[in-house]
Amino acid sequence: MTVAATRRTTASIRLRMLAVAGGLAFATLAVTAQLVRLGTASLGETRSASAEPVSRIFSRPDIVDRNGRVVATDVASSSLFADPALVLDRDEVAEQLARTLAGLDANELRTQLADRTRRFVWIRRGLAPVEAQRVHDLGLPGLAFRREPKRVYPSGALLGHIIGQVDPDNRGTTGIERHIDDAGGVEAVHGAVSSDARPVRLSIDLGVQHAVANELAAAADRYRASGAAGLVLDAATGEIVSAASWPPIDPTVPGAHLDPASPDRLQGGVYELGSIFKALTVAMALDDGLATLDKSYDVTRPLVFGRHQIRDLHPVGRPLTVRDIFIHSSNVGAAMLAMEAGNSRQLVFLARMGLTEPIRTEVGPVAPPLLPQRWGDVETATIGFGHGLAVAPLQFAAVMASLVNGGHRVAPTYLARTAQPPPTVEGILRPETSAAMRELMRLNVTMAHGTGRRAEAPGYRVGGKTGTAEMPGKGGYQAKSVISSFIGAMPMDQPRYVLLVSLFEPQPEDAAKGGITAGLNAAPVTAAIVARIAPILGVLPRKMAGAP
Repeated sequence: MTVAATRRTTASIRLRMLAVAGGLAFATLAVTAQLVRLGTASLGETRSASAEPVSRIFSRPDIVDRNGRVVATDVASSSLFADPALVLDRDEVAEQLARTLAGLDANELRTQLADRTRRFVWIRRGLAPVEAQRVHDLGLPGLAFRREPKRVYPSGALLGHIIGQVDPDNRGTTGIERHIDDAGGVEAVHGAVSSDARPVRLSIDLGVQHAVANELAAAADRYRASGAAGLVLDAATGEIVSAASWPPIDPTVPGAHLDPASPDRLQGGVYELGSIFKALTVAMALDDGLATLDKSYDVTRPLVFGRHQIRDLHPVGRPLTVRDIFIHSSNVGAAMLAMEAGNSRQLVFLARMGLTEPIRTEVGPVAPPLLPQRWGDVETATIGFGHGLAVAPLQFAAVMASLVNGGHRVAPTYLARTAQPPPTVEGILRPETSAAMRELMRLNVTMAHGTGRRAEAPGYRVGGKTGTAEMPGKGGYQAKSVISSFIGAMPMDQPRYVLLVSLFEPQPEDAAKGGITAGLNAAPVTAAIVARIAPILGVLPRKMAGAP
């Protein structure tokens, strides 16, 4: 090849290289321009079809009773979801899942799966292992599982009203569960992560709770009652050792606390409690120096207020001392004591005792007292024997603790006080008044004509007061629809525990005798409860007091 030919070939190669380089540069510029245009152009509203946010799940601490027994905990569970974009046949998926998972609405699921722009649809949270396996075995495309913590309750319905409930995201909605959330005791997590927080220790003793609930259920069956409630309260600290309301509720059933047939009768409602209120009337008369136990009142005639009269259910036919008024449960005598004190003094005393203002516990607010709109002479007299003022049984029991513990106020709590500072002691009654009330309550159980004699549990020195309150209804009070209650304490020589038993609308055990008063039902139920729980609580019968 000549020199001229070589030069021509080299020039041609250079031209081709320049052309290629120019083309690449142009292409790069074109792509860059397009990217700039797309980046600056208004694309209108867009919607991400990749995924929808998954709701947060929360890890919760264990709940234990006062002895460390677990009553609520988290376990790992499988939750089922679907990706509608990957579901091949939504009708098949909806029908097969509806047959596999009880209660699943196939039509609703079919509608949810129809929107293929969604990439996440919850189907069922917290599946049982057997349910998850059945779904897995279906082999349906577009379905998957997510591991999450699920709340379980080893004690079942035993503490349903107390523990409360959680929602599908494991957040507390009612009861102690709600209290834990409000106190910041839960943690948002991803996956089935167990909480490393210290367990929440209740004041409840699971053994005592079981005994009380069992006796209430037996009593409701025996007396064909529409409901029942029982409470055991530490007289010194206010710790609630047992709180049972029958019928119970299952904390795993959504909305169970809203069932009108199973209310929390201790904290969720207010009632006129009848003659157990006479304990407060007598304490008022003694504490304010208006009377002594031996002061006598003429109760032989009814008290008349216009067209209304206050009578005794079982008139004794003679004047009664304050001691006798309590033991015979005289309505006339209690009304006379209240009227002697007067409207203002009665209101001040009840306020000092803590019965006129709302209270709350860790389970939630206690139903507020229902006071009379007009507090006149008639109201003063009827409140004296337990009608005209409605209060939650839990609040009343806390007040009764002050009557037997030396006169100190207690605040009811569902949390064990072992890790807390001791409660502040506030004296609201003279110690002498408390001593007199302990004497009266014990006599009411030991004396042959005491209304609470059937509450005696041999050896455990039970004392207390019965009350049978007619329930209000259409047209006034219903004579055959009552709340029968016994409020008491044990052992009365040094009270450690306050006990309350209430039966709602009990029926006569013996149709021939026809009795529905508290002395015939609430009192013997109390005796049965004491016999079962005293050994659990370490209360020895008197005959064993000196044993090693």
